Amino acid sequence: MVRVMTATRTIATGDIVAGLAVAGLLVPEAVAYAGIAGLAPGRALIAGVIGGLVYALVGRSRFAVVSATSSSASILAAALGSLALAPQLAVAAGPDALATAMTLMVEVMFTALGLLRMGGLAGFISRPVLRGFALGLAATIIIKQVPHLVRVPAGGSIAHVLIGVASHAGQWHGPSLLLGLSALIALIALRRVPGMPATLVVMAAGIALGSVGPLAHCGIALVGPTPVGMPHLALPHSLAVWEQIAQLAAPLTLIIFAESWGTIRNLALAHGDEVSTNRELTAIGLANTAAALVQGMPVGAGFSIGSANAAAGAQSRLSSIVASLATLALVLFAGPLIARIPDPVLAAVVISALIHALDPAPIARLFHLHRDQWVALAAAVGVLVLGVLNGMLAAILLSVLQLLYRWSHPMTSELGQVGTSHDFVDIGRHGDAMRVPGVAIYRPNAPLFFANAETVLRTITGLVRDRRVKILILSLEESDDLDSTAVDALDEFAQSLDKAGCRLILARAHDRVRDILRAAGFGALADTSTFSVADAAALAVTGSHPTLQSESA
Repeated sequence: MVRVMTATRTIATGDIVAGLAVAGLLVPEAVAYAGIAGLAPGRALIAGVIGGLVYALVGRSRFAVVSATSSSASILAAALGSLALAPQLAVAAGPDALATAMTLMVEVMFTALGLLRMGGLAGFISRPVLRGFALGLAATIIIKQVPHLVRVPAGGSIAHVLIGVASHAGQWHGPSLLLGLSALIALIALRRVPGMPATLVVMAAGIALGSVGPLAHCGIALVGPTPVGMPHLALPHSLAVWEQIAQLAAPLTLIIFAESWGTIRNLALAHGDEVSTNRELTAIGLANTAAALVQGMPVGAGFSIGSANAAAGAQSRLSSIVASLATLALVLFAGPLIARIPDPVLAAVVISALIHALDPAPIARLFHLHRDQWVALAAAVGVLVLGVLNGMLAAILLSVLQLLYRWSHPMTSELGQVGTSHDFVDIGRHGDAMRVPGVAIYRPNAPLFFANAETVLRTITGLVRDRRVKILILSLEESDDLDSTAVDALDEFAQSLDKAGCRLILARAHDRVRDILRAAGFGALADTSTFSVADAAALAVTGSHPTLQSESA
């Protein structure tokens, strides 16, 4: 009993220490992410407090900390910018009401996905797309922090920001640039020290220098007040506004869940925990409900803050609760200090938090593998050129189109027998594989369906046209089912071979393939199909079906 109590006390102490350390990161990051979204800092702070508490009660990850994230803030900013471009929508609802409505719509979509148990939708954003998106997003956010470092007006797209900074080169504010670069160098250096709360130390030093040091009278911009008062829920009343919000909230929901689930899954795998996709969908949805009710921003489980929580020694969700409560205490009792954070120091915090995402190694690895490299690169370039929202949508579309292209233009392998074994492998890759005399064996390396069936079968016809084979074996191991187009194409293929004096045998035919062939009236093709290529080859050579022989015996 004493040992159990001691272990429990040790875990609780570790969670409290970790929670306090995380709170030191949550406050400056929340202020920075609110600035990215163009909202008051208090909205990100209260969202992190309430959303974090709700997730800790419902979610299952020991290490995830739900708060505003850089990607959600960037996409929210892009969405609010799109809504602001429509005058009739801007008049119907102000920016605060639009942001609250977006957060609420994210919650509705998360809840719907959770109830329908559609957590697998996260897989529709492939890892190469996420890697490219992360690279482009990090570059976008970092570039948009540059005006804060030099205190010049610049906004809009990346091109506009770069042009604005360059055109105002003569007006750069030296003290701001000096303070921001010094803070960035200090952050990078201090984070190499184990256990060092680098962000908290640099923020405290920045507040001190900007308040009482020689930089106090140099005109350096400060963050300003971050009030967190009693919420007054304001929502749009126009149906047209809600229709636009629903369209823009869909990609925001998708990217929040992809980022959150990636964080939760990676942390769970690293520590041997078990988590449920649909449970996390529901938990993050409820966290966004709470954030909307207090007029906060959309929230998710960010990778950097979750990793920091695990590295700080968290053992349970108690650390997340402590972090949320400590953040609330800092906002309520240290508000004047937070208001005196220098703007260039805050920009340095954002840059240092994202600089690791500029590492090109993950995309360089894709080029080494010759797989998905152009999709990842297109995602990065798309975010930079088209903006966060449109870039992400373009990258997802490109990923789906690439998948469809691969399926519609699959490679076809000719199979040969390895010695006298039952193994039939690709002749082009295995020099010891031999053809069966008078028999051609081919395998489409993708499922047959409406987009590729006719192309694949026509390709195989061309390959065997001059070989004068009497039997053609088609291995369908990649096709666990067939649509009506593929069924009709197979029948036409069999008829064309029959006219040329060649017989078709289907190998590795799944039960559902046999069922649909029989239902379509092609029972003879189904009855002569086999469960292995070896059986099909034996049938071609001996003229008797091995399975039927064994059943009769």
